[in-house]
Parts: sequence; C-alpha cells; structure tokens
Amino acid sequence: MNQPDDPNSLQELLDRLRDGTNGQRRVSVGDILAVVGERSFGPLALVAGLVTLAPLIGDIPGVPTLLALMVLLTVGQLLFQRETIWIPARLANRSMEQEKLDKGLDWLETPARFLDRWTRPRLVFLVRGPGQYVMAVLCLLVAAAMPLMEIIPFSANGGGLALAAFGLAIIARDGLLALFAALTTGGTAWFVLTNLPG
Repeated sequence: MNQPDDPNSLQELLDRLRDGTNGQRRVSVGDILAVVGERSFGPLALVAGLVTLAPLIGDIPGVPTLLALMVLLTVGQLLFQRETIWIPARLANRSMEQEKLDKGLDWLETPARFLDRWTRPRLVFLVRGPGQYVMAVLCLLVAAAMPLMEIIPFSANGGGLALAAFGLAIIARDGLLALFAALTTGGTAWFVLTNLPG
C-alpha cells in the first residue's frame, strides 16, 4: 500500500506539506492528498493524525471528522486494491486557511525532530505484509469512531495520536511504534466507551 517515493521521516513529510501547499490562500483536502500521495497509506494516516493533534487546526469543530472520512475512503479503497482512489468532490474541496496549516506545521517541527531521532527499523514484520493490513484495519476503526470522539472531550486527541503513530510506524518501518499505536487505539476505545453520554 505504500509507494517507493514515500517520505522516510516525519520531518520530510512536514517539508513536503509546506512546499507543496506554499503560496495558496486556502488548502483543500484534495491539495493535501496530492502532496501526500493518494495511494500512500502511511503518510496519509500520519497527516490525518497530525492535523487532528495540531493546535488551531484539530480544535476546529468538524476537522477531525473530515480527516477521518478521508482516511476511511482512501484506506478502505486501498485495502480492496483499487487502482485509483475516488473521493467525493465535496470532500476534496473542503479547505482551511493556509496560515492555520502553516502554524500547525510550525508547531509540529520540534516534536518531528524528536520523533525522527527515536524511530528506526525494528520488528519490521509488524509493519510490512500482513502486519500493514492489520494496521490499516485498526486505522479504519479509529477513523470510523472519530465523529463520536468529537463530542467526548480529549478523545479525538487519542484518535489523532493513534493515526499519527500508525502512519509514522509504517514510514519509519518501526514495529515497536506500531505496538504503541495499537495500545493507544485500545486506550482511546476504553476512554470513549467509559465516557459515552447517558
């Protein structure tokens, strides 16, 4: 599901996002997909998670759900080996201000440098072959629950962290990080289930 020209680090992905959207007044979901690579599962999950976690962006009502819908549509189609990815024009055209995206990316610079120092190839069997498909299914479950997470305070942050960790695990070929992502998914699910309204 990943491609040969996928980024090799979180810093490289942030640089691609910044360079690929530079000079635009607004950045759409379609623009982000074009920069990330619509057939690249790891970078796609990572971007969805990072944007959900980033201040000023992830706090906008509806943005986590919008990104989750992007993950559901694209990763779901990749699981079924579709040659081309289709997303509705209404979703592709949804946008945010370039300034807010830039601020979010700036905020992520320091965590990106830290994480890139600590991630490396290990337990690779968890992020390649069948392991990658297991992670894709877990990402779909997180994305499907994101609308519910938006009404339970702080749970969307857990979902965003899980998506980001799954994506970075695939990019860095880090199975240990994939295990952390799976634990984060379980912890977030427990938090959501124990805090459901009513």
